[in-house]
Parts: sequence; C-alpha cells; structure tokens
Amino acid sequence: MRSQRLVVARAIALALAGVLLVGSTAHARPARLRPAASLKAATSVAQQGSVVKLRWRDRASGETRWEVLRRPRRTVLRTNSTRFTDRHVRAGRTYTYLVRPCRRSRCARAARVRVRVRTRGATPRPAPVPAPLQVPTALPRPGGGGPGPVTDPYAGSPTIGGCPVFPKDSAWNTDITSLPVDRARSDAYIASLGTTTLWPGFGSGLHGDYGIPYRTVPLDQPLVPIRFHVAPDIAAESDPGPYPIPGDARIEEAGDPAADHHVLVLRRGDCRLFELFDAVPQRDDGWSVYSAATFDLRSNALRPDGHTSADAAGLPILPGLARVDEVQTGAIHHALRVAIPRTQNAYIHPATHAASDSNDPVLPPMGLRLRLRATYDISRLHGQSRVIARALQVYGALVADNTRGSRVYVSGTPDPGWSDADLDQLKRIPASALEAVVTGPIRPG
Repeated sequence: MRSQRLVVARAIALALAGVLLVGSTAHARPARLRPAASLKAATSVAQQGSVVKLRWRDRASGETRWEVLRRPRRTVLRTNSTRFTDRHVRAGRTYTYLVRPCRRSRCARAARVRVRVRTRGATPRPAPVPAPLQVPTALPRPGGGGPGPVTDPYAGSPTIGGCPVFPKDSAWNTDITSLPVDRARSDAYIASLGTTTLWPGFGSGLHGDYGIPYRTVPLDQPLVPIRFHVAPDIAAESDPGPYPIPGDARIEEAGDPAADHHVLVLRRGDCRLFELFDAVPQRDDGWSVYSAATFDLRSNALRPDGHTSADAAGLPILPGLARVDEVQTGAIHHALRVAIPRTQNAYIHPATHAASDSNDPVLPPMGLRLRLRATYDISRLHGQSRVIARALQVYGALVADNTRGSRVYVSGTPDPGWSDADLDQLKRIPASALEAVVTGPIRPG
C-alpha cells in the first residue's frame, strides 16, 4: 500500500512539473533576430558640431544588444533600441552605418545606410534648368571689321562616344603651363598634404575593383525614376529625374559597402552626362541615390553656387577620369580629377560646392588647380604613368573630393588595358612635387 501511494505521489509530482514546464514555455518570448527595418539617417549642424541621427524599426525579439558599426567604430546599445546619434562626424564627409540586433555571439543581417554630412551654412536652391547651347554663326574679327569665319568651339576637345567633352576653352581642357603659381598660398596648401604621394585610384582589375566606370547609351535609352534617400533640402541641390540609366549599369566598387558607388552614363546624340552618387538599383528599374546631376557636355555652364553634384565639389566626374584609350594615343588633353585628405570650407570655380566644416586657410579649397612642377623629371617614368604625369604638368588636376585616407588619389576608369606595374610608378611622385596655380577667386562655402 505504501509503495502504491509513493508511486501515485511521484506520478502527481511529475504531472505538475510537466504542467509548469509547458506553461513557462508557452509564455517565454522566442528569440528571433530579424534585421532592422526602415533604417533612416539624417544630419544636422549644431553649435557643438555636426551630428548624424539614425532611426529604425525594431523587429527582433530575444536580442541581448543592438550594434551600430561605422568603420572603425562599434557601438553597443541596449535591447529594444530604435535610435542612435553619432556626434563624431565631420561636415562634408560620407559615412556608412550598419545596424544589427545580436544575441550572445549571433547577430542578424545588418541593415545599411549611407549619409553625407551637411556642410554648415548650406542653403537649398532649386535645381538648374540648363539653357540650350547657342553656337554663333560668325565671330567678330580681332580689332573690329565685321564678323570672321566660324570657328569650331570643340576643336581639340577630348571626345567620348562621339561627343565633345566640353568646349576647348573649358577649364577642364585649358593648358595651364603658363598660369602663375599662387605664391601666397601654394606652399601652405602643399604642406597640408604632408608626406603623402600620388596614388592611382584605378587599375586593371587584377588586384581589386578600383576605378570609376562609365557607360554610353543611345538617345532613345528609356528613362527611369530617380529617388533620393536624403532630406529634401539636400535633394534640392540635385537635378530631378528621370534619367536614362540602364538597370545593369556598372556601379563603382559595388562590392565595397564603404565605396562611393558612383554611376556615370553619357547619352549619345545630345551629349548629356548623367551622374549618380551612392546609387542603389531598385526593383522597378529606377535608382535610389544620395545626389545626382546632369551636364551638357557642349556647354561651359556651371552648376549654381552652393550646389553639389555626384561629386563633393559640384563638378562632373567623367571629364576628369584618366582613360586607357587616351593614354594609348600618347597624351591626355584635359585636367584630371583628384581627391585629397582634407579641404577647407570654400571652393574655386568651376567647383560650386564646399565639403568641409574647417575654415583653416592652409587647407586647399574644392576646385583648386594643382600642377605637377615643370622641374619634376618625368623621364624616370615610362609607359602609362609617364603620359599621366605629363598631363599633370600641362593640364593639372582639379580637387574634387575628400579622401578616406592620407593619399592624393588620381581618378581613372577601371579597364583591363591598364598596366598596374606602370601605374605603380605614380606612387613615387611625392605630393611636395605639386604646386597650386591661380585660376580664380576663393568663394566661401
């Protein structure tokens, strides 16, 4: 009898334990590490400096923390977080943020957003409507005496896809060998570059996807919508869509989440250039971008002062790229695009936009024209690097962006025709071999 009671008691105890276990399991919150949704970034400028504010929707459950990653920083937030403020940013810089929920050693797929920090004092302006190019039928003769014969304003200009890349008298296409050195500022500008060297930001593709690609399309290329993933006041500096961008257009360094992801398309026929920054293709064949701009390559018209483009300086990108087809002819007949470590909050035409919160006058402004000194002996170079170095002596380079490092990056297209061994010679040219020339007044950003 006693043994029977013991058996019954044990059975009742086990049953009660099972009920409690089931009940506790039923009310436990299962761990589901879903990625953040609706991640958005906004920037603002306060007295204490620039800030980036992130907001997202928390879809995760059971997480033990949230992580916000911005190379090289990693910030850990408490559970159920939906916002984050980054005060360690600089105006004019572009940052990529990754946000993810984690539980112990496991994390969900990170949501990603890129944002360019606003420049202090920037004011939104309406997007420009380019005027049609007026080509004169006759030009006045020197000293009067009536019109002379018509001259071709594009004679001697570089060409891409049958289009001239701006008139010959464009700032991009002007020989600057006779322009004076900026004696008052050049030494300070060059000293701010430190002990860095030139560096080719492009190559053959054998050692990585480096360079800014471009594509030409026909006049009847279908137009697609362009959407801006930034605040309206920043988007107002861009040219609205639609643009003739193919859905399979090549994106700059698409595999690198920290790259600028430019997309450049030249439309043949009307010779119009379309450029995107931070471009992300969409399911409807459109594109989501940070900024976008169009340029008539038959005109010298600049963007409005204070307006950016797909480049930080408000400049077009394609005209300043080194290209294999040019180098193979033995000469480049235009200025090159360069990005330097730091700039001041100012610009010189043809640039129209500053990308810095520093007013330090020793830093170069955007649009500064740099020239490789004539006394620098390029006979020590050979092949493709020698052609590029000579172009830097004759046409120079325009400062167009801030870098993420300590080098002076020369821009070019990715192309298997490049010899990486040849291009490596550019790395021997010190920044101290450059000089700044006078091209126009400095305008505050």
